[in-house]
Amino acid sequence: MSQPVLHIVLFSPKIPQNTGNIGRMCAITGARLHLIHPLGFVITDAKLKRSGMDYWKELDVVDHPNWEEFKKSELSPPLDRLWLFTTKSSKSFWEGKFEMGDGLLFGSEDAGCPDYVHADIAQKRLKIPHFAPSLRSLNLSTSAGIGAYEAMRQICASGYAGGGKIFY
Repeated sequence: MSQPVLHIVLFSPKIPQNTGNIGRMCAITGARLHLIHPLGFVITDAKLKRSGMDYWKELDVVDHPNWEEFKKSELSPPLDRLWLFTTKSSKSFWEGKFEMGDGLLFGSEDAGCPDYVHADIAQKRLKIPHFAPSLRSLNLSTSAGIGAYEAMRQICASGYAGGGKIFY
């Protein structure tokens, strides 16, 4: 299996439509999708497939039974190449310096990532700025799209050409 341009990592996602939308984005961008269990749905869920549509068969997806197995997997990015997107950071994702092969980690819709994940990624935590402080956070698939396309923008600006063509 070849190395992907980017890794999108979902820690215990709960809503199949979000995962389907993110899977579709991963297929289009050439990113590898990592699903860290437990999931809040069955992977054959019709809602997941409807959101991902026919892109799901083109997707490079890896299932991991838990966080520890994800960290050990040869298909995962190393921890020092992983960025945790969280509301519990003071550093904006615009300050992140993304490179080819990096991973973007997103927690579950209802709880984010647990403390032990935050401890493992303490130095590379980013947030998407909020301009309405009374609101909690963006939807998971929206957040993943924002993060992925900023990372892809930086990767393409550094000279990466997907399939011989610059994406923009």
